[in-house]
Amino acid sequence: MNLSLGIVGLPNVGKSTLFNALTKLNALAANYPFATIEPNIGIVPVRDGRLYQLAQSSNSKEIIPAVVKFVDIAGLVKGASEGLGLGNKFLGHIKEVGAILHLVRLFQDKSVIHVENRIDPKSDIQIINTELILKDIETIDKRLNEVKTKLKAKSDKLLQEYLELLEALQDFMNQEHLANQFHFQSDDQKASLADLNLITLKPMIYVANVDESHVKISQDALRSMMGLSQEDIVIPICVKMEAELVVLSDEEQNEYLQSLGLSESGLDKIVRLGYKVLGLINFFTTGEKETRAWTITAGTKAASASGVIHSDFERHFIALEVVSYDDFITCGSWSRARELGKVRLEGREYRIQDGDVVIVRHNC
Repeated sequence: MNLSLGIVGLPNVGKSTLFNALTKLNALAANYPFATIEPNIGIVPVRDGRLYQLAQSSNSKEIIPAVVKFVDIAGLVKGASEGLGLGNKFLGHIKEVGAILHLVRLFQDKSVIHVENRIDPKSDIQIINTELILKDIETIDKRLNEVKTKLKAKSDKLLQEYLELLEALQDFMNQEHLANQFHFQSDDQKASLADLNLITLKPMIYVANVDESHVKISQDALRSMMGLSQEDIVIPICVKMEAELVVLSDEEQNEYLQSLGLSESGLDKIVRLGYKVLGLINFFTTGEKETRAWTITAGTKAASASGVIHSDFERHFIALEVVSYDDFITCGSWSRARELGKVRLEGREYRIQDGDVVIVRHNC
């Protein structure tokens, strides 16, 4: 399991430039709509200092980080859900990601045209969200027709309840609400919609592309400018600055960020928030051969987590040796951690904690 994020927004808000900065790839970034005519996909290692500390302690020959997949979607325009611009083709690509980065232009630059000929973040957000909502309503409508056909042929209580859920959600979204704002009565209700892969049911992070002078603007100020609620997640990033940062060494990046009073880059902040909104954590395996980070959903049990390492481990699971990251670093090795009683033996029902360092015992 890996983190996957889709970057959406109007043309010329900085999506491809952000993608380039995130992935250090050279995706086409041009000052005209639809410069990106195919979705750019980049696989990026997650910068996690714990991984490298563990590798140093274990004298590992190889380091394998967790990764993030970024998908840069071509600029959407009003009417995209009906096929205008590059329309449905690109809305389909958004369905494949875990969460959405909705990039909104707040920077002022007369040399970079705006597809609507004005800087109006509230309107820009409404345009994009409306298109995503309309696409989801279309998906729900297709499913409703299928369910109604089945109910005509045979009465079914569970199918009737599913129909009522779809109708309630459709009515809610017809009022211009995102599906992720709908109040589900249970987790099972929400899970029943998983195969629809609704775009607006995915977590959304609003990224405000600001001028460099506004990178420390408060979330409350941003929410007010962008017409967002307190529940919405929004972060300010100067995409132009981030693109300049990635060509610097890690030391130079840190010095530059410190000069601005920032503790982390906007790109690192995006990854951290991506993990948070999707409920993901990392655990580790370490030894002389390799140190590796593994990404799982928070609350995953030991047997299932071992299956992420190798499918046979889950089927033939016996137990898990576990030590916390802090204890492993303090001890410096597995043997020393065992000597000091810091290694625990856990069964298949144990829920993995972020930063756990593990060895899987199995009989395969």
